[in-house]
Amino acid sequence: MPERPPGSRADNVTSIAPEGRRLQLRTLEALLFASGEPMPEREIARHMPEGADIRALLTELQTGYAGRGVNLRRIGDCWAFRTAEDIAPLLQHHVVEERKLSRAALETLAIIAYHQPVTRAEIEEIRGVSVSSGTLDVLLETGWVRLRGRRRSPGRPVTFGTTIGFLDHFGLESITDLPGLEELKAAGMLEGMLPPGLAAPTPDDSAELAEDEDPLDPTDDASGETLRSR
Repeated sequence: MPERPPGSRADNVTSIAPEGRRLQLRTLEALLFASGEPMPEREIARHMPEGADIRALLTELQTGYAGRGVNLRRIGDCWAFRTAEDIAPLLQHHVVEERKLSRAALETLAIIAYHQPVTRAEIEEIRGVSVSSGTLDVLLETGWVRLRGRRRSPGRPVTFGTTIGFLDHFGLESITDLPGLEELKAAGMLEGMLPPGLAAPTPDDSAELAEDEDPLDPTDDASGETLRSR
């Protein structure tokens, strides 16, 4: 393909000068395309030349892809190329739905998203019914829910939170993009008489443990159960 003449409109990273910055943008573009998962900025920085302004480069690359079939999106503290929203419906026939979450799983996921860090007992208190281990296992297997730590309370129960994969799947830049109470009511997802003073909690998926959380034990398995020596 012939090179663009000087002064032509820059609609991709190869037309950006000076040479050093153009190389940085091309390197960043290649990193993100090669990654199978959203990349944290700290991981991107490890592969970029020393002194590169990572955030400025990401913003510039995001702008360059804004009107194209794929867009560069920020997902939490990670970045990834994703199909443009207006194009995505045209590609849906290529997607294979392997598993449909049950109503119990969806309700549990919503509670974890809004109330994290939250324990199984707290989920059950909010839902008003017990939560099966299978429901939590499914959410852990999808990669949308993670084990955060252990609550500093009797029994030291495991706490749950959401993941970058959760944000990515639901098209959220950050957990604060979840709809609030008024938005849920407008969408018809909350019906009937609501208790006075009811408010949706402000979700927080910070990687830092809360004051009442301890790190997971080294003997915990993927489901939070403590492994016993055989």
